[in-house]
Amino acid sequence: MGPLITLTTDFGQGSPYVAQMKGVIYAHCRQAEIVDITHGIRPQHIREGALVLADVTPRFPPGTIHVAVVDPGVGTSRKLVYAEFGGQRYLAPDNGLLTLVSQLAPRGEVISLERPDFWAAEVSPTFHGRDILAPVAGHLACGLAPAKLGPPLVSLLHVPIPQPRLASDRALGEVLLIDSFGNLITNVRVDQLPPAVPASEVVVECKGRTIVGLQDAYELSPSGTLVALVDSQGRLEIAAVRGSAAAVLSASEGTAVVARWPAGK
Repeated sequence: MGPLITLTTDFGQGSPYVAQMKGVIYAHCRQAEIVDITHGIRPQHIREGALVLADVTPRFPPGTIHVAVVDPGVGTSRKLVYAEFGGQRYLAPDNGLLTLVSQLAPRGEVISLERPDFWAAEVSPTFHGRDILAPVAGHLACGLAPAKLGPPLVSLLHVPIPQPRLASDRALGEVLLIDSFGNLITNVRVDQLPPAVPASEVVVECKGRTIVGLQDAYELSPSGTLVALVDSQGRLEIAAVRGSAAAVLSASEGTAVVARWPAGK
């Protein structure tokens, strides 16, 4: 197996732009192994890209190169960066895509990509993913030292990630993301709930509906039932069994969610 490179973009599934990036990577490092994380990030949705990178990339072997392209500012003065966090390596625009990985893992080298020797001979102002990030990824996969890419960068831009407001008997949160099943992924984490509170005593409220108790699995209630549970990333989730909670509740990103528990727990 060759060096691992992942791709995360908002290009859309089946996009020929993805194939162009892969072709450039292989042209610079034929032995690379390319893994698609997703190309289904909603167009220009930087926060969703940041969440996906934080959830997925730490699962890969250390040293994996993660190329992320959600870049509404392509062609402007925004920087492109190489960054190391928690043993993973990232190539991305400096627009907030690395917000969560930078907050959750120890920092290594962070470098501004400013050396065109490692870019395409001609760079399109509208496709830096193909003409800068992809060739750089290929060079890195075949052994290029990151320090040759440009000067160190002190700080990265962050996008705001809303945090829940916590009280002694509740957490006031919101929907961060709606997944492909229509499940409502919230910003309330299970480790923010008092450890002494039984799952059966947690009450979740959203759009005028009340859900009593946290379930361990979706199929423990009848089809169509709204349920609350802790997702695989440790976040509070609202789901409709064999349905879409987003459709049932007419919910969207930013919809308020409250988790309550008995006072004094």
